[in-house]
Amino acid sequence: MSRLQAKLQIDTWVNATWEEYLLVISDPAYEKARGYYYNGRMRLEMSPLGNPHSRDHFIVIAAIALFASIRGIDLDGHDNCTYRKAGSEEAQPDVSFYLGENAEIVPWEATIIDLDTYPTPDLVIEVAYSSLADDKGEKRLLYESLGVREYWIIDVQNVQVIAFEIQNRGSRRIEQSQVLAGLEIAVLEEAFRRSRQMNHGKVSAWLLSQFQS
Repeated sequence: MSRLQAKLQIDTWVNATWEEYLLVISDPAYEKARGYYYNGRMRLEMSPLGNPHSRDHFIVIAAIALFASIRGIDLDGHDNCTYRKAGSEEAQPDVSFYLGENAEIVPWEATIIDLDTYPTPDLVIEVAYSSLADDKGEKRLLYESLGVREYWIIDVQNVQVIAFEIQNRGSRRIEQSQVLAGLEIAVLEEAFRRSRQMNHGKVSAWLLSQFQS
């Protein structure tokens, strides 16, 4: 065990070289951890996600799939996929999408997506139950640096979607998606509110009625 592994703290950023980060995430003890690396620091997340996180995770994937299907938007969805810029950055967001002309750019057999070979995803989403401050802070800077086009944070406890458009390594809040043209963030927030009171089948039916109107 390395000295870094011996003192490693979970769910916080710690100083580490890229080589130390790779050593830690290859350890079977962290097989189920989600890993991030940015600006000479690493973060492992192993917090139990639980029912609220998993339900909102499902809703956002279902909503985007329904919207894209109705609007004829090609998409390639990824759940907890690893994106790596070797030697400098790595992220494993809850949900991510390649859209439009990028929807078929990553081959099926790719495991870790090499960002020196393939473009960054168009849309990255973090579902925040206990990690909200970090999702709005350091991870936002990471996704700005990687150059994703849009970054959403699902604030589970406050039933809110915090959406950012990213350009020129900076970001600004948006009320309507720019990569999924016509998708209002307020509609997603209402879907999350409804999911607190009704099952996912009924929420999906409501979303369909909104997207088809």
